[in-house]
Amino acid sequence: MGPEAKIEAEITVRRALELPALRRGLPEVLAGGDRLDRTVRWVHAGEVPHIASLLKGGELLLTTGLGLGTRPSEQRAFIRKLADREIAALVVELGSRFESLPSALVEAARDCGLPLIQLHREVPYVTVTEAIHTEIINSHYALLRRADEILRRCTDVLLRGGGAPEVLRLLAVFTGNPLCLEAPDGSPLYAAGPESDDGGPADADPLLAWEGLRDTGVRIDVPGGGHGPDAVRARLVLLPVNCPVAPVHRIAAERAADLLAVVMLQSRQEEVLAARGRGDFLADLAEGRISAAEAPAQARLLGFRPGAEPVLPVVMRLPAGLPTPGSWALLAQALREELAAPGVPVLLGVRPVEGRVPLLVALRAGQDRAALADRIAEALRAGVVRAGLDRPTAHRPVVVVGAPGDWAAAGPGLRHAAEAAAAAQGLPEQSWYDARRLDIELLLWRMREHGEQEVLTDFVERAIGPLLAHDRGARQPLLPTLEAYLASAGRKAETARDLNVNRQTLYDRLARIAQLLGTDLDDPQTVLGLRLALRARRHTDKP
Repeated sequence: MGPEAKIEAEITVRRALELPALRRGLPEVLAGGDRLDRTVRWVHAGEVPHIASLLKGGELLLTTGLGLGTRPSEQRAFIRKLADREIAALVVELGSRFESLPSALVEAARDCGLPLIQLHREVPYVTVTEAIHTEIINSHYALLRRADEILRRCTDVLLRGGGAPEVLRLLAVFTGNPLCLEAPDGSPLYAAGPESDDGGPADADPLLAWEGLRDTGVRIDVPGGGHGPDAVRARLVLLPVNCPVAPVHRIAAERAADLLAVVMLQSRQEEVLAARGRGDFLADLAEGRISAAEAPAQARLLGFRPGAEPVLPVVMRLPAGLPTPGSWALLAQALREELAAPGVPVLLGVRPVEGRVPLLVALRAGQDRAALADRIAEALRAGVVRAGLDRPTAHRPVVVVGAPGDWAAAGPGLRHAAEAAAAAQGLPEQSWYDARRLDIELLLWRMREHGEQEVLTDFVERAIGPLLAHDRGARQPLLPTLEAYLASAGRKAETARDLNVNRQTLYDRLARIAQLLGTDLDDPQTVLGLRLALRARRHTDKP
């Protein structure tokens, strides 16, 4: 819980007793000493017997005791009525009516848990009222300033290119509690939680917190700008997990709700919010932040119910620059609609920062993995086309399919597929790649990602450097011939057909390649090294 979560909306009885105006009266607490943290909403002074009927609750009542009654039964009844009104405290000034407060009054206050304070010295009530009201107004002003500050930070996030998820996470940190943005039908669109003290995610998972506490959370409407069913676009639910929802949190949430309303006026924002929420869940599962035991319950909340079937991890990686920030919503809706066609449970998320679309697919008993992967890959590509992102000048998205397994294998499978999708960029195009057959590509990619770029560059230079140098100044490059020869597993007739050359031309080119590299192209170890060098070349900066 951050420091903002401790802000009080108004002053407490304890704080009021510390003000000079009351302190000069030498206050003594006779009852309710454990209730001094009650909020003082207002100050009222009065001497009539039925003053309780004039109060609304939260008042600090000042009196000399003239209306308390003379009999113990009247005094107890007076206290009970004040307690029923839930006033903050009763302050009685001694001297005019009592030299000391009657035991019946004190005992009744203790029984009702009502703070009872006697003043041993006379004080001007107008001075006390003015001091406490000034404190309340200053407290409200400070509260509004903090709410304005969080609104400014939310606006800055949006101006820097962030969206509703970033606003929600900022608000969760401010409140010290998880929160959830609901659709009008009550389904979760996006859940966010505060960070822990070490900078990591908080202990309480926001989605599970929403499921358990949504009925007790504080709901703030995100206006839709219309009437009737269109009056509310979404609802922001503040969940009291780590601390109560303070008034400053509610004010900040109300102001953020107006900001979210503007953001969500853009088309299909609900769709991309829900997709980003599912993407966060899948990312947390992949990184081990959600255990296999917790995952099924959270997946059910997100609408994914595979039953006892194994789940198939799939990741689509989009080319750099696609989609643009404004087209993720359109892509999310197009993908969701296309993925309804295969007729199997699918949990689809988006990760705009990484340019990835992770998903889990239920693999039914007896269903062929490859056939299902074909259908899923076809649906993903159809969604990309529908979203207008299949541009001729851009590379096609890379789809990688992992191995099916239970929930314990789902997280590692998603992580493996995501890394394999990054490693597969630049490979000859396929409808989808099997993550299990990309291990060499993944090994080379990991070497580059972990600072081994120089090692890969040196290896490529030693293995095929002379050939690359030849091609840079040659009219007839030889690298395509070597690539075709290795792709056909050394079958020369097949290589000649692929290159559309006669055999003698191919033999001459192969002989020239062997001479340049100083090696034997029929040696298995040489062939293995050349294969690796061609693959490693894609992971180096050197052309």
